[in-house]
Amino acid sequence: MSNRFTFFVGMLGVSLFVVSSIVGGILIENYSLTSQYISETYAIDTEYGEILRIFGYIPSGILLTIFCFLGPKYFQPSKLTKIGFYGLGIFYGLATVIVAIFPCDSGCNKDFIDPSISQVIHNLTGVLTYIFVPISIIIIGIGLKQLQNYNRLSIQAITYGIISILFISLLISGTNPEYIGLYQRIIETVFIIWIVTCAITIKNIIPSGNTL
Repeated sequence: MSNRFTFFVGMLGVSLFVVSSIVGGILIENYSLTSQYISETYAIDTEYGEILRIFGYIPSGILLTIFCFLGPKYFQPSKLTKIGFYGLGIFYGLATVIVAIFPCDSGCNKDFIDPSISQVIHNLTGVLTYIFVPISIIIIGIGLKQLQNYNRLSIQAITYGIISILFISLLISGTNPEYIGLYQRIIETVFIIWIVTCAITIKNIIPSGNTL
């Protein structure tokens, strides 16, 4: 597959995720971007939740998975880079599909009182995402550091990974719960910026393996 096709897959996956999260918030009256999770926009009892899941988050997750699994082949052979991209595909791409198939309960059941099986799977997948996605991005950065011409991309990856870890720490700390929605959106934005950065880099790769 051409690098432009892979670029398109990644950008379409990102676009679907961003549009779904924005539209979902608009559709719910009195929804707060700063204090409510993204998952609350497509919780099991929301009016448009099923539409958002089927036409937004599930195809987005599938496209992001494909992008991440294709990504390593555009760089010089590196075991770490491959591990990082596959980790990103599993714990961000596939995880997006899983949390959409298993939405959270009403209000995302923040106190975890008598949760449904769907809520349990949703929460467990979210925990794995926020543990392994930053690690995967940092691993990609370390792998890229071993390659020629990718020092800047390597620094970006490690930086994004560290920034996301800092905000994940704030999210799970329990302090300032009125900002959990804001923290989550910053984390997701960092993940998305990294995927867009990779997509643009892949699009600009020429046959020799050097970037323009």
